[in-house]
Amino acid sequence: MKFSLDDLVPIFRQFEGPLTSELVRKPGDFGLGQVPVRFKPDATTTTVCGFCSTGCGLKVHLRDGSAVNLSPDTEYPVNLGMACPKGWEALTPLDAPDRGTVPLLSGQPASWHDAMSSFASRLREIQRVHGPESVAVLSTGQIVTEEMCFLGALARIGLGIPNIDSNTRQCMATSHVAYKQSFGFDAPPFTYADFEQSDVLVFIGANPCIAHPILWQRVLRNRRSPEILVVDPRRTETAMAASRHYSIAPKSDLTLLYGLANILISSGWIDREFIAQSVSGFPEFAEFVRAFTTDRVCAATGLDAEALWQFAQLVGDRSKRVSWWWTMGVNQSHESTRTAQAIIALALITGQIGKPGTGANSITGQCNAMGSRLFAHATGLPCNRDYGSPADRAEIASIYGVPAESIPQSGSPAYDQIIDGVKTGRIKALWVIATNSAHSWGTSEDLQRALAGLELLVVQDMYPTTETARLAHIYFPAAGWGEKDGTFINSERRIGLVKKVRRAPGEALSDFNILRLVSEYCGVADQFREWSSPEAVFRIMQRLSKGRPCDITGIAGYAQLDTDGGIQWPYAKDDKPASHHRERRLFGDGHFFHPDGKARILFSSPREPSEPTDAGFPFVLLTGRGSSAQWHTGSRTGKSAILAKMHPSRPYVEIHPEDAHVLGILHGGAVEIVSRRGMATACACVTTIVQPGSVFMPMHDAQVNTLTAPEYDPHSRQPSYKYCAVQVRPV
Repeated sequence: MKFSLDDLVPIFRQFEGPLTSELVRKPGDFGLGQVPVRFKPDATTTTVCGFCSTGCGLKVHLRDGSAVNLSPDTEYPVNLGMACPKGWEALTPLDAPDRGTVPLLSGQPASWHDAMSSFASRLREIQRVHGPESVAVLSTGQIVTEEMCFLGALARIGLGIPNIDSNTRQCMATSHVAYKQSFGFDAPPFTYADFEQSDVLVFIGANPCIAHPILWQRVLRNRRSPEILVVDPRRTETAMAASRHYSIAPKSDLTLLYGLANILISSGWIDREFIAQSVSGFPEFAEFVRAFTTDRVCAATGLDAEALWQFAQLVGDRSKRVSWWWTMGVNQSHESTRTAQAIIALALITGQIGKPGTGANSITGQCNAMGSRLFAHATGLPCNRDYGSPADRAEIASIYGVPAESIPQSGSPAYDQIIDGVKTGRIKALWVIATNSAHSWGTSEDLQRALAGLELLVVQDMYPTTETARLAHIYFPAAGWGEKDGTFINSERRIGLVKKVRRAPGEALSDFNILRLVSEYCGVADQFREWSSPEAVFRIMQRLSKGRPCDITGIAGYAQLDTDGGIQWPYAKDDKPASHHRERRLFGDGHFFHPDGKARILFSSPREPSEPTDAGFPFVLLTGRGSSAQWHTGSRTGKSAILAKMHPSRPYVEIHPEDAHVLGILHGGAVEIVSRRGMATACACVTTIVQPGSVFMPMHDAQVNTLTAPEYDPHSRQPSYKYCAVQVRPV
């Protein structure tokens, strides 16, 4: 039996329809392959939360076969019965009145057939007239891994689009590059149990009390009376709860870390046996850090010598288990990769890795940034393969069943380079999926003007009301978390199962089925017949992982992920049953993924930010998460009245009392914050939480990224959102 393109949408809608507790295979011309099996009318199932990278397990309570409520899963090894406000409210955004229910062409309702026909014809015409380089895709860390993998293969191999990156670049590119260069593979070494098993926990540029509250709860479960050290210019909620807060000058963290290394090495507080066995580059590093004397470090950071040496003694005590943790305060920096690698170096030279309560541990941002890092086909081929390697290209071609010459020979430009292409007019068509670039990208006003000038802007999102979607020529209504099946990979490398527990509204389709429609309408579906369902793509992902450090060939399928409470990679066929390994660390044998089996210490001299403060712009603007009830641009958390009550309703800026007094700013008064790029208005919060000379604004308000500076780490191309020069004045 054959189908026309007009037949496909109702067929796909059929399989978006009834809720599924399992997927049963059935042959079909289009590889549809899913026969829905209804949940029992009133029952409970489980899923993994779709907000942050913690990856909490949730119980979903069903009525008449559809989700009506959530509660934390007491058995799931991540959250152990706990949930943050966002998790409790995760269903609410699905019921928002501004959900997209039909495709839009130039803002007007259209059929899927008309929208897809327009997309395909306009895309191909732009490619024909302007060349392949004229088209780009910006994706996300918030769709399931199977969709990421399908999108990357479809865009790069099927459609010949050379420019594809995701908003993971804004949060986790630094950790990806730092780990890959240092360990030989992007491999976070830890498990969440390490929060509970450390004697000393060091948080650098991380505020888990607010950003990852369930991970902070894991810290509070620690029964070893740990020392908690926080390195942050701002006295965050985590710093307030810490044993010691090192309030360093903004962007002096790399100098601090090198100074600590110098003290540890010169004092003999290092593990020379581990270094000899497992570390390369140590002699050069030891010589390099000799220049970071106590006087130099104290002058740069603002710490006194006693505090610096006390810090070194605490992390250099080899009788203790020491773990190092970082997130956006490190990653979003002009020298972020070397800062992350300095943290890694400290763990390596003290031998604090691979054992319980240790590690150089990056806490991821988005729910599936780890999936994006492994499978998104952007700057690298899946599972950290190299586009420039003929052997890697041939292997991917064999797995996909396509000619080797169809695999591109170079990776994609990074997000900022794609944005520059939009601004300069080199890129004529942009396809944006599940992200809100017009809000989240720095110098956002410039980007909004550039997006408005594109020949074709296509936005695929839950909501047609985001700043980016409002500019779109074509809008595809997408299903959200809870309305589709797939997997997420969390910070500790745990692959968790996401289940469909609601029907998407109107004619909205899962991102997976939208991609299948794109393949059909663009005439490349024959290459992707095997990619018939999320679990079919999971099987392809297993083949991609085979023999790699992230090998997941031992997972029997979605049912095992469900039964075992998620599974941390690696889990190869020869591994013991996953239920015997609820917590799986890396590098316990001291062997890393470089050919010589050693980890590498990489370092560079610290650099000043490109935009120093001056008389005209005397303050450093810091940004970060404002509340555990807020998430990124607020496109989902903003739909919840409950979450709205849990954070200030007005934009605010924190300013130190000394600075407020000089400027005549009163607590609660209106102020303007001005950078060299834009201006924002906010309510003044006069507080000693920030240092004199610094101000802080939560990142969730769209105004903030009219201010931030266009500066990027040279290794990861991650933006530096945490530092720019501003002036503040009362209104």
